[in-house]
Amino acid sequence: MATARPARATDPVKFRHAVSFAGAAVTAACASLGAIALLVILGYVALQGFRAINVAFLTQLPVPVGEPGGGVANGIVGTLVTVGVAVLIATPLGLLSGLFLALFGRGWFPEAVRFLSDVLSGIPSIAIGLFAYTLLVAPFRHFSALSASFAFALLMLPLILRTSEEAVRSVPRAIREGALALGLSEFASTMRIVLPAARPAIITGLLLAIARVTGETAPLLFTAFGSQFWELNPTQPMAQLPLQVFTYAISPYQSWHQQAWAGALLLILAVLVLNVLARLVLSPKAQR
Repeated sequence: MATARPARATDPVKFRHAVSFAGAAVTAACASLGAIALLVILGYVALQGFRAINVAFLTQLPVPVGEPGGGVANGIVGTLVTVGVAVLIATPLGLLSGLFLALFGRGWFPEAVRFLSDVLSGIPSIAIGLFAYTLLVAPFRHFSALSASFAFALLMLPLILRTSEEAVRSVPRAIREGALALGLSEFASTMRIVLPAARPAIITGLLLAIARVTGETAPLLFTAFGSQFWELNPTQPMAQLPLQVFTYAISPYQSWHQQAWAGALLLILAVLVLNVLARLVLSPKAQR
């Protein structure tokens, strides 16, 4: 009887090890399924899209139905213009707000800003598009890329704000105190010491925010509206690559379907490049 007690004592240990192994196996299987699904989707889009990507597709305007060729050059340029204006709107507001929360983030007002930022980040993009339509399109009876940039800026703002706040908070307080001890003012120490130290994380948040809106289509339906021609004036309706992909995908024409796959591949590549850049910015070598 005395020799059986140690064996019984090891039974709970073996059971815990078995449960731990089973849990790790289940999580690994779920992660593998998610990764496989992602790779299948990317592979299928790449396989379908590469067939239609060529020089004409990247440099020419869309052609009428039934004519061969054509491209999405105006959509690519329009997307760059719209996202660029959105960056100009959202970056200063998000950066300054994040800086305020990081330095003076106590009390009911900063907490309310954080709460509203979290709520804004969870609002569907189509609701943001409707808001931009109500504010900037319906009163003027005129679609424009500027209204699309406003909608994109609202989508980017929460990510830039919270990323900037966490980036500034991550700078050791001793660095700020050392700058103050050397005679720098609070403003000078923040601009010359704190922000340069937090720059990699801030840039990463900005890149991720750009990736967040690059492929958005719903807000564009109510704002930019699209165009078949070259247009560089943001106060006018402007072609957008995600909108062209949506239009081509729901059409009954096989040639447009191929161009929709190619446009989707371009959007995926753009998001991939932005995420890779974000990783590189946060790498230890880039921060040295």
